[in-house]
Amino acid sequence: MQVAPPPIQHHSQYPYAMNPMQQRDQPVYQSTVRPTPSALSQSSTRKRKRVVPQPSVQYHTEKHYDDLGELREFLVIEDTPPPGGATPAGHHSTSATGLTPSISAAFSSSGGVRTRAQAAAAATQNDSVPPLSLQHASSSINGAPPAKRRKKETFADDTPVAGPSRPQQHHVNGNGNGAGPSGAYARKAIASRAYENNKHTGPGGSAVSWVGQGSGGTESVRESQVSQASTQAQPAPSPVYDDKDGYYIINANDVIGNPPRYRIIRLLGQGTFGKVVEAWDCINRTRVAVKIIRAIPKYRDASKIEIRVLRTLKLRDPTNLNKCIHLEEWFDYRNHICIVTELLGLCIYDFLRENEFQPFPRRHIQDFAKQLLQGVAFLHELNLIHTDLKPENILLVDNTTRIVSVPPPPGSRSKQPKQKKLLNTTEVRLIDFGSATFDDEYHPTVVSTRHYRAPEIILGLGWSFPCDAFSIGCILVEFYTGGALFQTHDNLEHLAMMEAAMGKVPSALARRAARTKAEFFKIPASGSAAPTLDYPKPKISRQSRKEVKAIKSLEEIIKPIDITNMRFLDLVKKLLIWEPNDRLTVRDALSHPYFDLTIPMEP
Repeated sequence: MQVAPPPIQHHSQYPYAMNPMQQRDQPVYQSTVRPTPSALSQSSTRKRKRVVPQPSVQYHTEKHYDDLGELREFLVIEDTPPPGGATPAGHHSTSATGLTPSISAAFSSSGGVRTRAQAAAAATQNDSVPPLSLQHASSSINGAPPAKRRKKETFADDTPVAGPSRPQQHHVNGNGNGAGPSGAYARKAIASRAYENNKHTGPGGSAVSWVGQGSGGTESVRESQVSQASTQAQPAPSPVYDDKDGYYIINANDVIGNPPRYRIIRLLGQGTFGKVVEAWDCINRTRVAVKIIRAIPKYRDASKIEIRVLRTLKLRDPTNLNKCIHLEEWFDYRNHICIVTELLGLCIYDFLRENEFQPFPRRHIQDFAKQLLQGVAFLHELNLIHTDLKPENILLVDNTTRIVSVPPPPGSRSKQPKQKKLLNTTEVRLIDFGSATFDDEYHPTVVSTRHYRAPEIILGLGWSFPCDAFSIGCILVEFYTGGALFQTHDNLEHLAMMEAAMGKVPSALARRAARTKAEFFKIPASGSAAPTLDYPKPKISRQSRKEVKAIKSLEEIIKPIDITNMRFLDLVKKLLIWEPNDRLTVRDALSHPYFDLTIPMEP
């Protein structure tokens, strides 16, 4: 137990060997007996009288550089050196408290009663507890020179632990360096603190136990110094910019670019390719969108293709008449390719979701269809196939809305009108050219998002420009109904849904497809008959059968109740043709009579 230090009075000193109370009621230990911590703890709790310090001991201060190169101020106490007797042969003594040889010699000299500070230091030494001081370890062996004066280390930034009502006392700092008033009390306090601290903590503050602790694991004072110094010298860990999947970690107000130019405002979205953020262009003073590609080679390679496509689009259409997003800049930042474009509004899918998947007005559908066909036709003229057309890749330039009331449909149980958002403007931009493919370059086997995938891709027959036309047909139906036409994740089920909506697979197409995807077809025994789609198979689930049965034909979905629906249905049916060579091209679709109509605005 640590005894509270006495009040400091008139800067007087407590001589170590001249205070008779230090030798009172102390246990006598022989050199062959190790004092136990419990004994030390019991003895340290006894009260003792304090006497007026003897003013005969002098001290002065010195400044020295420590082993870490820092200038320290030391308090040097003018102790009287003990007799310079030789240490018994074979006995090696190290100051476990970090004291200099003069104090170690005083501790090890036999002569009857030892003070409590000596006992604590001896226990600390014998138990091989690592030192708390940054001073060099000192040893006393045969033929060792006489002990020198002990230096007491002090620090300019020491602060009193006690409050105003308690005497000021110095503490052992985080490095284990003791700083006390001076003289005998200072030495005694260090020994007591060394015992108390080493009883509970090891190097670096880790918990240790006195039970069974041997000298084999003892670290010398020099080793402790080197260990602490090397710990302080370790460089700070490198900052982490990516998560485990290669996505850039977004932090608001980070400035990215080479040189830094775009201040991140917020995350707009995340996909397989990476993340899109809203950022502030510090040079042009405008808001932009920055697509930050994942730091994975295949996505970096795909982004380079997208940059190539975007450059081509901007070069061929600088005024952006064809509604494709324009590239502002790109750069490589911390192994992430970043693509800067204009900042747009919501994608069509997000708007549908926020509007509870209520369909668009027919006039808005016509506006969307014309812009979409125009943009894709422009791509095809550049020998490019988008391959990933879907509502998520069609962005609104402005998604501001107004609220209108929609009367319930005929036959509905609810008589209350529904609230519906209507867009103030229908201008859009076609985005995401990461999967765009030049028709004369390599074609992967599978492209397009499942719900908008053309049948020739599923059947392994190859694909080209017509696959984009099929995707547009699916998108237009979704605009009309509010939901995807083919909601499935299975190839055979997908083909069965197509048959339900578009009619049976044509015989010529079925014969070709049976050679590439025989598992999807029933091959008749007679060679003259055409294969038919093998659905449902015996193992097909009841749920799958139910979902396929729920698919309506295009005529049932888009009922020809007026000229607008009749022409719209005709356009969709020509885009959703099984045979890709018979499918309407996007350029020809722009000339369809549907676009000659002036459709009145309605909810």
